[in-house]
Amino acid sequence: MTKTIEEHIDVDVPVTTAYNQWTQFESFPEFMGGVDSITQTDPKHLHWKISIGGVKREFDAEITEQLPDERIAWKATRGTGHAGVVTFHKLDDAKTRVMLQIDTEPEGVVEKIGDALHLTDSNAKSDLKNFKKFIESRGQETGAYRGEVPRS
Repeated sequence: MTKTIEEHIDVDVPVTTAYNQWTQFESFPEFMGGVDSITQTDPKHLHWKISIGGVKREFDAEITEQLPDERIAWKATRGTGHAGVVTFHKLDDAKTRVMLQIDTEPEGVVEKIGDALHLTDSNAKSDLKNFKKFIESRGQETGAYRGEVPRS
């Protein structure tokens, strides 16, 4: 059964800074709990290694849409039932709302128990709070990818 998680947070950086940082997928372990590593194999493909609740998992994901300063959408292509979109909304010149929507299919006993306890929702909220601390403490992005991936 698919579960949808929706969370948002306001960050005190311009929309371009927030977006640019989110394109630096290999930095996600610095602010996302349970993410051990992400390898970007080309502009559209990512390999994730995660550890949650003692369960290690790997999966591949494809970026299905990417519009600079607006949105990044993805879907898992192997290893898990997972898809999502993150959007960036300019609130003013120095503040951005980051909105995250994830559709996931919990697998196995540990994931299903975690889902029943709303840990998946808590993790998403925590990851956004950690992103806020990460980007605001730096004041600038660690890099940027400004390429577009049109919706297929």
